[in-house]
Amino acid sequence: MARILAIDYGRKRTGLAVTDPLQIIAGGLATVSTSELFEWLKAYMLREQVERIVIGEPRQPNGQPSENMARVEQFVNRWRKAVPEVPIEYYDERFTSVLAHQAMLDGGLKKKARRDKSLVDEISATIILEDYLRSRQ
Repeated sequence: MARILAIDYGRKRTGLAVTDPLQIIAGGLATVSTSELFEWLKAYMLREQVERIVIGEPRQPNGQPSENMARVEQFVNRWRKAVPEVPIEYYDERFTSVLAHQAMLDGGLKKKARRDKSLVDEISATIILEDYLRSRQ
């Protein structure tokens, strides 16, 4: 089997998470500069087999699209044109940043580590992927 990769797309930074090849366990992969994301993903897929990409769908608590949605849609459209053999699908990402901060607290991370926004992005991508995997069961 191939991996599933999750993206927590941000204006400056993007968090990434990936499953094991059996698609059982989700783990943080990296946080990359959003401007380098497209090329980073293409290089990653030369090394690892990826079955699909799940990208966080940014919505406000009331369900309306957030201001980041236009950027996410732009990326998704570019991906679908350039790499149609690897499907990309949206998954609701509401509250993942809050859950990521809570996971950091629960994990006992010091205040300085909790301020690391790249770590928050990577954990958020992992939460998106874990939720996605649970929804498929």
